[in-house]
Amino acid sequence: MKRRLRAVLAAAILPLLIAVSLLAVRPAAAASLTQVTNFGTNPTNLNMYIYVPDRVAARPAMLVMVHYCTGTAAGVFNSVGRDYVTAADRYGYIIVVPEATREGRCFDVSTPAALRRDGGGDSTGIMSMAAWARQRHNVDPARIVVSGFSSGAMMTNVLAAQYPDVFTAAAAFSGVPAGCFATTNGSLWNSQCSGGNLIKTARQWGDQARAMYPGYTGRYPRMQLWHGSTDTTLAYPNFGEEIKQWTDLHGSSQTPAFTDNPRSGVTRTRYGATTTQAPVEAFSFAGHGHSLPLDGMFPHAITFLGLDGGANPSPSPTPTPTVTPTPGTAGGIRGVGSGRCLDVSGVSQANGAAVQLWDCNGQSNQQWTSTAANELRVYGNKCLDVAGQSTANGALVQIWDCNGQNNQKWRLNTDGTITAIGANKCLDVPNSATANGTRLALWTCNGGGNQRWTRT
Repeated sequence: MKRRLRAVLAAAILPLLIAVSLLAVRPAAAASLTQVTNFGTNPTNLNMYIYVPDRVAARPAMLVMVHYCTGTAAGVFNSVGRDYVTAADRYGYIIVVPEATREGRCFDVSTPAALRRDGGGDSTGIMSMAAWARQRHNVDPARIVVSGFSSGAMMTNVLAAQYPDVFTAAAAFSGVPAGCFATTNGSLWNSQCSGGNLIKTARQWGDQARAMYPGYTGRYPRMQLWHGSTDTTLAYPNFGEEIKQWTDLHGSSQTPAFTDNPRSGVTRTRYGATTTQAPVEAFSFAGHGHSLPLDGMFPHAITFLGLDGGANPSPSPTPTPTVTPTPGTAGGIRGVGSGRCLDVSGVSQANGAAVQLWDCNGQSNQQWTSTAANELRVYGNKCLDVAGQSTANGALVQIWDCNGQNNQKWRLNTDGTITAIGANKCLDVPNSATANGTRLALWTCNGGGNQRWTRT
């Protein structure tokens, strides 16, 4: 069975490697892919490699890049993942490259240990690598992302499902839904899944992913999916099943909010939003198999993952704006990442009215006053309030009659973040969205631009 897996995926990946080898050779950078040992818990004996560009950002993003079956870290680094490397040189982010060492060099996305958080499978070792790199390179925790190809795309789905509190976005090139390849006999190959014959409802797929991290109630990473319509290695129906899974995890409709054709034969759909960082984005390639035409398309992945947010990295951090107000003075509160203001939807004064992002306009529904009681008041008598007094990641915020309870107390921090005192979590723009109407929520404080605010 292992030989079959290796042979099938090796045959599938070969056209892609040949295509990439015909691209123009890029100049080599002085920085190089470097192996790291003793990086932490590593139950399946994976190898770890890291790429740190010569000009790394002061607080860089981090990409975990996962290779295909029969692949190596050097192979993916120098072939299909090369555009990620070129972009790292430009934007100053670091790349962690896990390497499978078992026969066939496939990642385990099948066994019970592999399909639960901290279960002792390949994903456990990969997360040790991410933790090691994060600690040593001052990584921005709001920009830790993962992307992979074939077997690596399957692992991308699994990592995003198991560690949604770590990864903010993912891009999977020719994969299957998280859990689709599950087996009970120790095999790493699931013919029913590979053939596109494992069909479930969106809720069933979503529940299968949720079971990998039981009890988690927060948001999931935004997911970008790529698939060729004539793929015979991981059949095309898996593309639709992935869309089902990730729209369910995001609570989005399976009906696209946006559809276009970036090039002939390529259909792009977005779910849950129309922006370049929608909760789910999917690329379908008509007439293409397991070897996608990636040339010229990688900028879409880099933007979706948020890796292009650090162009021309500076050797020193940019000063962070603060939100510290003059007590008793009303004013707007602008999101650093979005450039839009804290706004009460529809200028409503009703209890439970949503608090959202909106273009700054100075109207009464955007005028917030900090009080000595740690309130943020609007209209003079309504307070910024955590719905249901929840303390969970993803809890929504609203306005309510001021009542002095802990779910209406906020601490304005010198780094620009706003902490909900009762929950000890930060006021957050989910998925780093920037669109008008984006509903605001709580999330574990991470210092990202989507959690920093300044006075207008």
